[in-house]
Amino acid sequence: MSWSQQAPDQSAESGGILRRAERIGRGLENLLLAIILFAMIGLAAYQVVLRNVMGSGIGWADEALRLMVLWAAIVGAVAASRDNVHLRIDLLSRFLSRNGRTVTAVVVDLFTVGVAGVLAWYSWEFVAESREFGDQILGDLPVWPFQAVLPVGFALIAYRYLIGAAGRLLALMRGGVRS
Repeated sequence: MSWSQQAPDQSAESGGILRRAERIGRGLENLLLAIILFAMIGLAAYQVVLRNVMGSGIGWADEALRLMVLWAAIVGAVAASRDNVHLRIDLLSRFLSRNGRTVTAVVVDLFTVGVAGVLAWYSWEFVAESREFGDQILGDLPVWPFQAVLPVGFALIAYRYLIGAAGRLLALMRGGVRS
C-alpha cells in the first residue's frame, strides 16, 4: 500500500487533486522506465546484430547503454520508494508490538531520508563539477544533463521517505497505526 493511500484526512477536493497528481506521477515514472528499458534492449540487440552480422557497430552505443542503465537504476529506485518497497532487513518486526513496528519504521524512514539527502547533495556536487570541467559524452554532448538524474532521484527518494515518516508519526500521535 502506498503512502498516499494512507494520507491523513484531507478535504475531498485537495484529496482528489493529490490522488490525481500521484496517478500522473506514477504513470510518468512507469512510462519513463518502460521507454528506457525498451530502448536499452533495442539498442543492445541492434548492436549485437551489427557486430555479429556486419562486423561493425555503433560507436556511441556502449556509452548510451551505460547512461540508460544509470537512468533505469535511479528511476527504478524512485519508483520503488513511491510504494515503500525498497529492500530492507526486518529482524525485529515479529517481536515488536504494532506501535513498536511503527516507531521502528519512522526511525528507518528518517535514516533513509538522511542517506538519500547526503547522496543527493554529493551527487549534485558531482554534476556541478562535471559541468564546470565541461565533461562530454556521446561525442560532443555535455554529460551533466544526463547525470542530473542522480541528485533529482535521490532528492525525490528523500522527499518520499520524509513524507512517509511524517505520516506514520502523525498517525502514531493520533493513536492510529500505519502499517
